[in-house]
Amino acid sequence: MRIGEIATRLGLNPKTIRFYEARGLLPEPERLPSGYRDYDINDETRLTFIKTAQRLGFSLNEIGEILAFKERDEPPCNYVLSVLDARLSEIDRRIGELVRLRGELVALQERADQLSTDGASYCGIVEHASRIRIKTTD
Repeated sequence: MRIGEIATRLGLNPKTIRFYEARGLLPEPERLPSGYRDYDINDETRLTFIKTAQRLGFSLNEIGEILAFKERDEPPCNYVLSVLDARLSEIDRRIGELVRLRGELVALQERADQLSTDGASYCGIVEHASRIRIKTTD
């Protein structure tokens, strides 16, 4: 199938598919006599894997490493699990930061009408938050 067909089937832009080829994530397909790329079911399966891995937060480099395991006939699952562990730790850290930030914003919002905006360069509410970290309840 041609690049437009596979792109439409998978909800990808043809430029994205060419980019994956340039990055080595997708082998260059056979060419038709007309010069058009000719993709097959293996390419579709690989592109679906790449899309799914990206949705799960894997970087293109990590996806490339997983694909390299496959090409060496080695199971990639230990590598995948180590990446997932690192990703989950990062997500937990970011969630903690977001919870703290939310608390700070709620406290700032609750106190906004009490804050003086006289002499503020931009916005007294934001400037107040930069001078004093508002106590929040976690």
